[in-house]
Amino acid sequence: MSKDQENKLNNSGYDNASVTHSTQGMPADSFVLHGRDKIVEEKFERKSRTFWQDAWKQLIGNKLAVIGLIGLLIMTLVSLTGPLMNDHKFSDQNVSHANLPPKIPVLDKVPFLPFDGTDRDGFDLYESQNVNENYWFGTDELGRDLWTRTWRGTQVSLFIGLVAAALDIFIGVIYGAVSGYFGGRIDDILQRIVEILSSIPNLIVVILFVLLFDPSMWTIILAMSVTGWLGMSRIVRGQFLKLKEQEFVMASRTLGVSNFKLIFKHILPNTLGPIIVTSMFTVPSAIFFEAFLSFIGLGIPAPQASLGSLVDTGRKMLLIFPHELFVPAIVLSLLILFFYLFSDGLRDAFDPKMRK
Repeated sequence: MSKDQENKLNNSGYDNASVTHSTQGMPADSFVLHGRDKIVEEKFERKSRTFWQDAWKQLIGNKLAVIGLIGLLIMTLVSLTGPLMNDHKFSDQNVSHANLPPKIPVLDKVPFLPFDGTDRDGFDLYESQNVNENYWFGTDELGRDLWTRTWRGTQVSLFIGLVAAALDIFIGVIYGAVSGYFGGRIDDILQRIVEILSSIPNLIVVILFVLLFDPSMWTIILAMSVTGWLGMSRIVRGQFLKLKEQEFVMASRTLGVSNFKLIFKHILPNTLGPIIVTSMFTVPSAIFFEAFLSFIGLGIPAPQASLGSLVDTGRKMLLIFPHELFVPAIVLSLLILFFYLFSDGLRDAFDPKMRK
């Protein structure tokens, strides 16, 4: 053992004599672990997943989001097939069958369910009026089947919500992408326009549209789209301001990639998460806004119907025939609830801070 090695051992607190005695004259094999040819290290491995696979894993792990998704699928399916389940047409009127309570076969035998065809006093209106048909949700004041009208109204509400959300995405994404990517004077001008439009209340815009154009489903959609895209444009602009300074964008720009490809091929795919989450919150907001407009008389004109117009019609008969209000109101509430449950789950799935 050299002098330097002895000094190191002395400095480390070991006894030089014991070390020398234990090492001198002993073969090197004495210091090899016997009985283990190779040390096996425990490996912690996880199957690699993409961002979208990881988000889907988080989404299906959220029970409330799964309930919302299943509820939306069921309500969408029933809204498409419900009007075909019986022989009652959407506009068929039979005044002799007016204001009948709900009656569903089999369920009318269950005493605690309100589907036995009796009124609040327990009087069977079907027998008293010699009605041999069953109206699952009852009828309105004109004898029209509420089952068919409710699900047709759900179709209209879903259509308005989805189309309005699609227009908000289309306008908002392009507007926000251009504003955030180019910045400078272009961003200043575009943001001043956004501020001016944001100062105009939505209700005033809708009233002006109804006065200028005939009230219809497309009038309501266009009226909501005038200012509905503002929130989407702000989110997209913020994402572009953050991403356009990233290394992959600078490398693409150095290689001569055009601005169009940089916006729509390189940066925009990285903003799909916030866009999807925002659009899912836009749909129930559009449905609720249309229901509000129909409730105050600015919505879908007769003979068309939406859930909002059905609620407005049932409001007039609340104290006498409450089922005409409660049936479309419950369907509308469940539709919006399922959308918000699913949207909350999407937001948590796309948010890295919520990852488990």
